[in-house]
Amino acid sequence: MSKISRRSFLQNGTAAVAAISIVPNAVLGKSHGHTAPSDKLNIAGVGIGGRGSGVLKGLSTQNIVALCDIDWKYSKPVFDTYPGAKPYWDYRKMFDEMGKSIDAVMVATADHTHAMITAEAITMGKHVYTEKPLTHSVYESRLLTKLAKKYQIASQMGNHGSSGEGVALSCDWIWNGEIGEVTKVEAYTNRPVWPQGLMTPTNVDKIPNTLNWDLFTGPAELKPYNIIYHPWNWRGWWTYGTGALGDMACHILHPVFKSLKLSYPTKAQGSSTLLLKDCAPQAQHVRLTFPARDNMPKVAMPEVEVHWYDGGLKPDMPAGWPAGKNMNNQGGGVIFHGTKDTLICGCYGVEPWLLSGRVPDAPKVSRRVEGYENRDSAHFNDFIRACKESPASRVKTASDFSEAGPFNEMVVMGVLAVRLQTLNKELLWDGENMRFTNITDDETLQIVVNDTFAMVDGRPKFDKKSTDPINAKKFAEDLIRHNYREGWKLVDMPL
Repeated sequence: MSKISRRSFLQNGTAAVAAISIVPNAVLGKSHGHTAPSDKLNIAGVGIGGRGSGVLKGLSTQNIVALCDIDWKYSKPVFDTYPGAKPYWDYRKMFDEMGKSIDAVMVATADHTHAMITAEAITMGKHVYTEKPLTHSVYESRLLTKLAKKYQIASQMGNHGSSGEGVALSCDWIWNGEIGEVTKVEAYTNRPVWPQGLMTPTNVDKIPNTLNWDLFTGPAELKPYNIIYHPWNWRGWWTYGTGALGDMACHILHPVFKSLKLSYPTKAQGSSTLLLKDCAPQAQHVRLTFPARDNMPKVAMPEVEVHWYDGGLKPDMPAGWPAGKNMNNQGGGVIFHGTKDTLICGCYGVEPWLLSGRVPDAPKVSRRVEGYENRDSAHFNDFIRACKESPASRVKTASDFSEAGPFNEMVVMGVLAVRLQTLNKELLWDGENMRFTNITDDETLQIVVNDTFAMVDGRPKFDKKSTDPINAKKFAEDLIRHNYREGWKLVDMPL
């Protein structure tokens, strides 16, 4: 044992760990970190200052034993809330020191570090709750899907609407043929509520001594620190976030992905306000085309177009829309255009209704999460429940990575469509092999780095700077599967 690392031992011995994971602690001893169904989980949190604080509150019926964040000023209230939890700056040190006593890991860092932290936790045999979007890239989503299956851990993405009644009811209605065949879906959000379309800052701010900027950056390119990036507005910057689409599509498009039984799209096209190299646009429209799927007993599943709008853009109201009714319900909305009727639901799938005014009497065939009336607590409790069940008898959570992983590929595909829009064509996607088939070896693109406007002596002055021509195929490949900064490596496995 002295000649191998703890990580190597856990990665090689995970199957054995899983086999005994429900033996009572009274037999194994607390130091082994194995939890009986009747006992409390030992949970570690990574990324606790923002959304992570709310997730931890939802999981606080269990033992919060370790907390990790790169900004101890921003996270101080959460550290203070759980004084018994051991504090850390670096999740890798936390895993090394606390790994044997941890049962599950909550990940709520910036998008670009979700995959790396989650993947390592899985290979240690830990259950994982990871905030949305699940990952920053297509490859990372595929990897987490495969890892979760291989190591037989319980998993949950933080799109809590999946544990609510709305998503289940939408599925029941569509699968019962209540609106007929769906060939078009439109969805939108009122996000971003943070600034996007910003020029890259040129000044360098002093890094606070309570912030470890290098650890925040993690596997990404190390940029000079500026207060515009952290702690809140990182979502709008491509290096760290995925913009309004990545933030909200995991909530809004989940009933679409689930009810229509979608997998990989075959075509993608995006457009937006000014596309910048570093910052997400102010507004976006994405169209993804999905091929026909196997028909269900009561309804066919033909080819379908899914449209996404954000930044103030919205779908047109369909004929018969009730006058004065706001399409925005808790942050957005979805319109399923069927051959018999039109189904509308809000963000998180809430409050589905039919444009005809009819209320279907469809059988309830979708699983209801216990306590679904309160989707937030139901989502957390469903994860806790799954962690305490053996792999052989476990009922998957509402957003288990077997579903959340492929779904997240759909979401980040929208980001790819926007970032590759200057190729001026519909992109053809080979989902199985994670590649675009119609980007040639010699195609190039240019992206705006800075675009400013000023009045000089009463006359407008425009100053636009763009990148040199970039090889489009290489650029797309890097977006699909990131190259990480030296010293940072993602868990590897055949996909």
